[in-house]
Amino acid sequence: MTGATRVRIPVRKRLLVRLLSASVLIAVCSVAATAWLAVTTTTRALREEQGQALADDMDILARLSGYAATHPDWAGVQRTVRDLSARTGRRIALTGADRTPLADSAPRGTSLPPRAAATVDPLRTDTYTERGAQLSGTDPRVVGPYRLTTSERQRLDAVAHARQRCFSRYGLETTVALTPSGRPVLTGADGGATTDYVPEGCADGQLDTPTPTEQKALTALQAHAIPCLVRVGLDPDTPLYFGAGIPGVSGRDATPAPAFVKVGDARRGRAAQTCLEEARRAQLDPYVAPVAELFLGGGDSGAAPRWDMSPANKTKVFGAAGLVLAVTVAVSAVVATRLVRPLRALTEAAQQPPDRHARVPVTTRDETGILAEAFNDLAERRERLEAQRKALVSDVAHELRSPLTNIRGWLEVTRDGLVEPDAELLGALHEEALVLQRVIDDLRDLAAADAGALLLRREPVPADELLAQVAAAHRVAADGAGVALRTEAEGVPWLDADPVRLRQALGNLVANAVRHTPPDGTVTLSARGDGPEVVLAVADTGTGIAEEDLPHVFERFWRAEKSRSRRTGGSGLGLPIVRQLTAAHGGTAEAASTPGAGSVFTLRLPAAPPPADG
Repeated sequence: MTGATRVRIPVRKRLLVRLLSASVLIAVCSVAATAWLAVTTTTRALREEQGQALADDMDILARLSGYAATHPDWAGVQRTVRDLSARTGRRIALTGADRTPLADSAPRGTSLPPRAAATVDPLRTDTYTERGAQLSGTDPRVVGPYRLTTSERQRLDAVAHARQRCFSRYGLETTVALTPSGRPVLTGADGGATTDYVPEGCADGQLDTPTPTEQKALTALQAHAIPCLVRVGLDPDTPLYFGAGIPGVSGRDATPAPAFVKVGDARRGRAAQTCLEEARRAQLDPYVAPVAELFLGGGDSGAAPRWDMSPANKTKVFGAAGLVLAVTVAVSAVVATRLVRPLRALTEAAQQPPDRHARVPVTTRDETGILAEAFNDLAERRERLEAQRKALVSDVAHELRSPLTNIRGWLEVTRDGLVEPDAELLGALHEEALVLQRVIDDLRDLAAADAGALLLRREPVPADELLAQVAAAHRVAADGAGVALRTEAEGVPWLDADPVRLRQALGNLVANAVRHTPPDGTVTLSARGDGPEVVLAVADTGTGIAEEDLPHVFERFWRAEKSRSRRTGGSGLGLPIVRQLTAAHGGTAEAASTPGAGSVFTLRLPAAPPPADG
């Protein structure tokens, strides 16, 4: 593993954290936009719905009050209730003061709400409708005995149009409107309140004079009011203006009538007004429906809700959704671009021909950056392996060609009769064949180790005996080179190893050490236990290895001195075989050296418990 892969990535730079951050940002934007839309649109919709509901409730009350004002009972109100419920989506129920059902839009047997929403009494109401504020607490649609006959309506209509033309001559534009009793009145050109100014030439008093029908009703009203007027100390015979007593008459230019009292005192005027209202209610009571209780529900009748999202709210919803989508796409595009850019560079580099793997620039310190560093390291190692492969082929060819060339040369000169095939020639040919066989055996061992097919016959092996066997096998060569060969063992450590393969590995190290140790030098084989491992070392007092060459000593066909021949420097396969055999045992091989002082090759191998009888 390279150093780059061991670098600890800061949390904020990790790819997972960045992806989660982008997802959280998108989620927060979505939730915030949704919450904002929900709050604003729902609040506005509730306000609109509440306003509409209030307007509907007022309209329901006004419609039912109008029905009561024009009917002496509730007998035919069911249809009106059903139509109002279908239009407003509300449940509407009417009961008498004693909760006796009068009409209900809900199915029979449906329980009523706990409290009534309003009381329907056209003689005592303070509601406000499009028809204006209720005068004296009495619905203006209650006309009773004041309803004009057809002939009276025609006559007053002619008088009203004549006065309209008169107003026109004075530059006043008016319209003629009919009151519920059938009496015409002049209002402003826009249909608003009655005019406040009457030109002198138009104030003939004809339009505001009571008709016979109204006079009869006023006389009856006087009879109802006299007891109250007397009770409050007023003279009922004093003349007063009649305008307030007749529906639709303003009284601005009205003439005196014997039924009313003109009161100058404010307190006594309020008392007279109270008597007038009581008398009017008593007079109109037979013409209106009895007092009823109005109950309103939230749609128990199954009517569909009338509220729908307004175009403005729809625009906001779609606009906010589009904005969130745009932000999401933008954030995702930015994050994806930053993540994909180094991956694209890796892809392009990986698609290069095998001999042209380019380096990828490392622009981040997250997982992608580490992947780029690993890719660059892999490319470098591949280049080194490719160079080693080429060198291996060249070295193998060289190592095999040299003994074959020698054998062929001697055989050719012998065939040509230039040299006699004596014992010395046969010995030289045999030596060359042994060199060739040794190279082939080494290559076979390496190939088997690379393929994982190297067979090991493991058994408990005492380390001291193993060292003694290796030393005995190389004692003659060491003595011939003038090198002292000795062994050292701390205790009796045991190995779990194949003794033949392990002697081969140690033999390669000893042969290499003897070869590079000058006369009078020493080669020492040592063994010691180190916890679960046994450490075997081969140390020499030879020329040593340069520091820059130490990383290459276990490479195949590598020689510190390129000019050295295979006879003086070996084939270059001994140390690679040592490393492969050690790795096959589950151990490691290391080299340390000090130029001019010697080298130490250390093998760390798994230890084995000593036999029970040992």
